[in-house]
Amino acid sequence: MAADSTTATKPNDDADRPDEPTFLEKARAKYPWLDHLVRAGERYTDRHGDHYAAAITYFSVLALVPILMVAFAIAGFILRSQPALLQQLQAGITKQVPGQLGQTVNDVINQAIAQAGAVGVFGLIGALYSGIGWMSNLREALSEQWAQPPETPNVVKRLLFDLLALVGLGLALVASFGVSAAGSAFAETLLRLVGLADQGWARFLLGVLGILLGLAANWVVFLWVIARLPRAPVAVRSAMRAALIGAIGFEILKQIMQYYLASVTSSPAGAAFGPIIGLLVFAFFTSRFILFVTAWAATAKENEQEEPADVPAPAVIRPEVVVRSGPTPRAAVGLVGVGVLTGLLGLRAFSRRR
Repeated sequence: MAADSTTATKPNDDADRPDEPTFLEKARAKYPWLDHLVRAGERYTDRHGDHYAAAITYFSVLALVPILMVAFAIAGFILRSQPALLQQLQAGITKQVPGQLGQTVNDVINQAIAQAGAVGVFGLIGALYSGIGWMSNLREALSEQWAQPPETPNVVKRLLFDLLALVGLGLALVASFGVSAAGSAFAETLLRLVGLADQGWARFLLGVLGILLGLAANWVVFLWVIARLPRAPVAVRSAMRAALIGAIGFEILKQIMQYYLASVTSSPAGAAFGPIIGLLVFAFFTSRFILFVTAWAATAKENEQEEPADVPAPAVIRPEVVVRSGPTPRAAVGLVGVGVLTGLLGLRAFSRRR
């Protein structure tokens, strides 16, 4: 009995003990990079990253062909006297697309160059319409990952800024791919001039240089997308680091997608709809990756902002004045009582007089 009473009166230490941190919480406290990665994933999820990636994918498929047609039709006119530079630019763009999808893009570019005169005004209008729609959705998605408050600018102003952003991104793509292709061609020409074109170690160094130039081109593009496309200014320092991660990750993503697309298009349905399936899958995963890298940049320590505390609404004092047309119930009962007492006293006095 004594043991039972002692057990019954023993305090519950487990109830008073605070909850121990989980394994993930301990790992996040120990490794700052893991904590940053988890915060980026939470930002991506909370800001509806997959929904925006799906919208970007739709407009990417819609806008890809007309934009490429118009862009290379213009490039064909401008670089008519320099076909080698045009071919290097074409190779630099198709190289960024994995698997058979690169050949599809290459066919579209060849057709655009061959039919440059047939593009005309209507083709330009169609490319601008689809391109501005794609850019508007991309900018909205990036701004959402940066947790920028939604704005409703003037329609003309918004379309103008989206058009300028589209042109700026196009120039960044042309500059990055052009520099990458020209740098590789220049290095190969230099090796031939010095007589090292047949040396294995020289070819190896040339391949390493091509990889570095490709990473530099990707870095320029990612930096422009992360830092310049959101509708409000962002921290360039965080965008530079995120762009480096994006450049390396994009090369890894291309290698993964190359094997994935090969497995998808090996089926009968994939063989029939291979280019469309490949374009959809590649555009969706690329959009998700861009938005996640942007979320990583937005959740850097220097960009963390404390959420403003909710200010309670001002107190409203409403004095309540009740106007009654008659006596209150208590006063009515009192008056009735006084009346009855007065009546009894009067009846008694009248009886005595008689």
